Amino acid sequence: MKYIVQLLIILTITFISEIIAKIVPLPIPACIYGIVILFLCLQFKIIKLHQVSDVGHFLIDVMPLMFIPASVSLLEKWDLIQPILLPISVIMVVSFLLVFIVSGLVTKYSLKVNRKILDKKEIKKEIEHKENN
Repeated sequence: MKYIVQLLIILTITFISEIIAKIVPLPIPACIYGIVILFLCLQFKIIKLHQVSDVGHFLIDVMPLMFIPASVSLLEKWDLIQPILLPISVIMVVSFLLVFIVSGLVTKYSLKVNRKILDKKEIKKEIEHKENN
């Protein structure tokens, strides 16, 4: 029964996000609305994590199966894809490299900022410690 309730919670959020996507005239997919709704519900404790975690883990485990229909569709359209395969491949490699580089730089910057914050806290603690002694 627990799994059915968890699935119903997730399906309800999915249904609400589909309705929002139809009503709101923005080019945002319904799944993005669903992710935001679920995040907000979890953040504001409307839904507790244990209420959706088991089914969430199951859905993540079976996620690779969801790519099979898309892969089959690509294979069916091979005659259309083959002439533009090189440009698509170049775009994919360049996109991957850009995301890889930008992610690395953002992470490096975040660690640098975090280190500065920690260093300032340590300096404050040392000053307070010296003043107390």
